[in-house]
Amino acid sequence: MGLINIILWLLFGALIGWLASIVMRTNARQGAILNIVVGIVGALLGGWLFGLLLGAGNTINQGNFSLGSLLVSFLGAVILLGIVNLFTRGSVR
Repeated sequence: MGLINIILWLLFGALIGWLASIVMRTNARQGAILNIVVGIVGALLGGWLFGLLLGAGNTINQGNFSLGSLLVSFLGAVILLGIVNLFTRGSVR
């Protein structure tokens, strides 16, 4: 993976994590670093889940920056924040 791919990976991870935190209403508690972590770990989770369920799990973690992979990564990040909220607050939202 080249330097450009790493930079894109971090930028898209931050964007996906930020958008997921807005949807899940956790934006006020998260900073830029946590948004990046949520985006990247969410992409891993989304790729794994969609790969298991549908056989299609391309994400930003594979260097694929298409609309479909961004959507899978975003959905994985939303699922990740929902799981975190379930354990920290006792409810998904």
